[in-house]
Formats: sequence, C-alpha cells, structure tokens
Amino acid sequence: MSDIVISGTGLYTPPESISNAELVKAFNEYVDRFNSDNAAAIEAGELAALNHSSEEFIVKASGIKSRYVVNKSGILNPERMLPEIPERNNDQPSVQCEMALAAAREAMAQAGKSARDIDAVIVAASNMQRPYPAMAIELQSALGIKGYGFDMNVACSSATFGLQQARDAIANGSARCVLMVNPEICSGHLNFRDRDSHFIFGDVCTAVIIERRENASSDDCYRIIDSKLQTIYSNNIRNNFGFLNRCDESAVGSRDKLFVQEGRKVFKEVCPAVARQITEQLETLAIEPNSLKRLWLHQANLSMNQLIAKKVLGREAQPSEAPTILDEYANTSSAGSVIAFHKHRADLQSGDRGVLCSFGAGYSIGSVVLEKC
Repeated sequence: MSDIVISGTGLYTPPESISNAELVKAFNEYVDRFNSDNAAAIEAGELAALNHSSEEFIVKASGIKSRYVVNKSGILNPERMLPEIPERNNDQPSVQCEMALAAAREAMAQAGKSARDIDAVIVAASNMQRPYPAMAIELQSALGIKGYGFDMNVACSSATFGLQQARDAIANGSARCVLMVNPEICSGHLNFRDRDSHFIFGDVCTAVIIERRENASSDDCYRIIDSKLQTIYSNNIRNNFGFLNRCDESAVGSRDKLFVQEGRKVFKEVCPAVARQITEQLETLAIEPNSLKRLWLHQANLSMNQLIAKKVLGREAQPSEAPTILDEYANTSSAGSVIAFHKHRADLQSGDRGVLCSFGAGYSIGSVVLEKC
C-alpha cells in the first residue's frame, strides 16, 4: 500500500485576544459584586463567598497567558461573562463554517489542492453549533467540493480521531484526498464565573489535508506511520448540554450544562495513560523514543505536557522537542496539537519523526506517529 501523508495544514486565529490581566479584572469585578449583593446570606453561612482570581494563579495552574476569542466584549462584561455571538439567518454561513473556510483555504493552498481534488470533508470538533445539517456538508458546499462530508466529536481528541478516519477512508479507497477541519468555539461552553476554569479555553480553527503520497504536490508532507486510538469512560470531564435539557426545566441552569472537570483526577489518570499509549506504540514500531524530533502534544496544561514528555523520553524534554502554544492560545480543545504541528515543524528534515497526540474527555487518547517525507 502506498504511503498516506499530511500534505497541508491551515490555521484561523480570531482577531481578538484576552490577556490574563483583562480576564482577571472582569472576574474579580463579578466576584466583588456577587459578594456584596449576597453579603447577608454569606454572613449567615447560607452561601460561600467567592474568591478572587489572579494572573499568578492562572499561570501556575495552567501555563496560559492569553487566549483568542470570537468575541471579547461579552466575556469581559461582568454582567454577562459569555461571548456575544448573534444568531445568523439560515441563508448566511454559520460561524463555524466561516472559521473553517479560512483554515481550509490555507491548508488547501499549502497542499496545492483545489476543490476538485478533495473527495471528503470531516469536521471534527468538541462542540457543534447545531445538530444538522452537518457543518462538514455546509463547508463542503461553500468550498465547492463534490463527494461527502460528516461531523464527528471525540472532545479534545476529535482531530487525531479525525486523522485516522481520513487515513482509513483513503486506505480503503472511499476517498483520494480528505479535508479534516477543527472549528473550536470553546468560549461558548466555558463558565467564565468559575474560578477554577474561567481561564482555560480559547477559540480557533485548524485544518489538515490528508492524501496518498504519490498525489501530493507539496514537499512539506508527513507520512502517517501509525495512528492509535483509545477511549476510557470517565465522568471527570463532562458537558451535559444538549437538546434533552429542554425536557427538564428544573435542570436548565445546572452547572454541568457547561464545561466541568475534576482537574486533579484528570491529571493523575490521563498523564500516565497517554505516556503509556505512546510508549507502547513506539515499542511496537521499533522506534526509540529518544530518536523523536518532536512531540506535538495536546495543549491543555503545561504541567501535563511536561510530565507526559518526560515519561515518554525518559528525561526532561527541551522546549523545542515539545513546543508549547497554549501560553498564547490557551486550550483550544481538538485544535491544540494541530496548532503546535502547524507552527513547529519547519525545521524538521527528511526522515525526522514525531508524535502528534491529543487527549481529553471520554477519556479519549489519539496518537499519530509522523515522518517527514
């Protein structure tokens, strides 16, 4: 069987960014107002007072310093604290489609592909703005691509799972070339009034072109040596928002209708599982971990990435070996590892190898071993 490669990537970054200082200021204003308005109940022990956030707390907890968002003013308004995204007419491009178009066109240009070269579109993301029509079909239509498209969601691992679906489609002959896109509007499902998570997410969109090596016109392509997927059921990262919420009015405002997690449990359970999966995968492929030039890891938390890299390599990783983008972008769910790959691969030489890996709710883990052509 001929090699299947990644021949192009694209990145759409929203024009607005929020620094930790701006986020903390808005959050603390909300806290002061809450504590003042509920002073009597707090004094009586009926409510717990809320605590301030700080820039130092955020950096220590996550390594995040800023994040890009589709709307800044709504998030920083202490009386609102969520993005303002007006609903669009059905005849207009959806917000996710608009983001996806920008990332897709860059990936297609990088790979030297036009719409007629692509047979399938996969939109893989942690949250879709509607159940149907599929975002992938809308994007397919907007780009003028014939063939088929579908949406998929494996939370933060959606991109790596999408890569394997694309690779499998090409291997079995149902597509020659696949566009896989990850439009993540994570600010829409984040509780900006929760001190433990208000800083975690940002918005972005990535895109990847996957095709057979002999059809690739780009020299900057990466052979997919192997991909491995794993899911382990856990409630430690959860979002219960869905259409059935309207069937129980008493639960509509529940906290778990937005992103919630047990952070310490996630750290203790996910890190060893991810490191074990990558290590076993490399052993099966007879690849020495120290021969890897790069680990493009899921950008959720700096400490998690550092620990996973250390467990895989058997030593502390150099910043160039496991590049970080979450300080600028924050956690962008499925797009994070693809951003790292998009921005940190130009220095690799033919034959150099790396692992693109994501992990998140589910739990879900996807690891893709790549080799520069």
